[in-house]
Amino acid sequence: MATSSRQEVMAEIQIPETMKAEVREDTIIIRGKHGTLKKNISRLPVVVCVQDDKIIIKPRGTRKKDLAITNTTKSIITNLLTGLEKGFTYKLKIVSAHFPISVKVRGDKVYVENYFGERAPRVSQIRGEDTKVAVVGDDVIVQGPSLENVSQTSANIELSTRVKGKDQRVFLDGLYIYSKEKGI
Repeated sequence: MATSSRQEVMAEIQIPETMKAEVREDTIIIRGKHGTLKKNISRLPVVVCVQDDKIIIKPRGTRKKDLAITNTTKSIITNLLTGLEKGFTYKLKIVSAHFPISVKVRGDKVYVENYFGERAPRVSQIRGEDTKVAVVGDDVIVQGPSLENVSQTSANIELSTRVKGKDQRVFLDGLYIYSKEKGI
């Protein structure tokens, strides 16, 4: 008779001393020097628990796919820890050859005005209440503790100035992400 020796798949993440983590129902909550981040993990087939100063991730199965889900969850939680410790910064460059583009931040929206001489501004949403957007010269700087919110806000701004109906090699006007950094 052949006995199968199942190897237990799990991942551990060390919690820095300056942070506190807890799991409530299907949400992981981490508090650090840059605020508090919450992540709903109900759609991931893993069990996450906090023991001592470690976050332990165990998949619900033992297949190769479950190892991949475990590592994905580990990466998500590591990004939360990194964001609360250092933060994330994305920089976008304002490029205009035909008409001078002006970018303004009002509340939780970014307005791109005078794009190809259009009268109506192009509007993009800022994700997350901790995400900050600033216009410095011909750069737009997006900063915050959540990588998900910072990257999605930057993508929203970049996509708002996407060229439609013209040759993209000739009409290069728009806002483009040129730098992704850790640290605020």
